[in-house]
Amino acid sequence: MSNQTASLQKTARFAGFLYFLVAVFSFFSIMYVPSQIMVKGEAARTFQNLLTHEFLFRAGITANLVNFVVFLFLAFFLYKLFRPIDEPLSKILLVSVAVQLPVVFVMEAFNFSALMVAKEMVYESADVTQKQDMAMLLLKLNDYGTIILMLFWGIWLIPFGQLALKSGYLPKVIGIFLIAGGIAYILECLDYILLDRKLSFITNYTSFFHSVAEISTVVWLLVKGVQQKHKEAAFSK
Repeated sequence: MSNQTASLQKTARFAGFLYFLVAVFSFFSIMYVPSQIMVKGEAARTFQNLLTHEFLFRAGITANLVNFVVFLFLAFFLYKLFRPIDEPLSKILLVSVAVQLPVVFVMEAFNFSALMVAKEMVYESADVTQKQDMAMLLLKLNDYGTIILMLFWGIWLIPFGQLALKSGYLPKVIGIFLIAGGIAYILECLDYILLDRKLSFITNYTSFFHSVAEISTVVWLLVKGVQQKHKEAAFSK
């Protein structure tokens, strides 16, 4: 195996490892922690959960910040992997991830502010009901930020899928699912923003596409790296 081929394989496997970390951090910070804190339509219970599970909530904030830093490194290594195949498309992939970081920092500022309200570090003169409502508002603002991020998750998966198909590094079916997963994210985002979940009977099922796409990509990159027959071809372009 040539040094260039070995470097390509190493980059692919490291990207797979970073993608695995993103999946773990995302599940913990975006799915698990909110499920333990947020109670839909019940500001009082949510407010109490902030105080009862304060460390878990802080861990969720930390995990999400770390998650998006790792996500940026993942995008860089994918850019490095696919740049010989199509540099402009690889740049689109990288930029679509990089622009998410400022949004995430603002979102987590809302989360931290909700905790400060619950701990009476700010908004001290308000009564309990007003504090509960304010904390819930700040948490919901974070949720709305996640909906906006779904648009960028879609934008990054589509060029990723195109690069996977063009390079042949991953099986074609994974590339197709990556593109379909990107479209699914965009549809979910637009359903929330434009239609107020009027298409929920459709978008409730679109998560299948991006879940299959991302899980299969993580497994493939970690276990196989890139397909053997395409390793040398990348350096002949």
